[in-house]
Amino acid sequence: MARNKPLGKKLRLAAALNSNRNPPLWVIAKTKRRVTRSPARRHWRRQKLKA
Repeated sequence: MARNKPLGKKLRLAAALNSNRNPPLWVIAKTKRRVTRSPARRHWRRQKLKA
């Protein structure tokens, strides 16, 4: 990937990085581990972005 990125692409990559997180621990505790992973989770090697 280019070192110099357009601002729009950089913002999209940053948004994808922020959304790639586990759900909060209180959600897992509240649902008694029924919800353990987020549907928005993404692995950098298995699934690529359309950024």
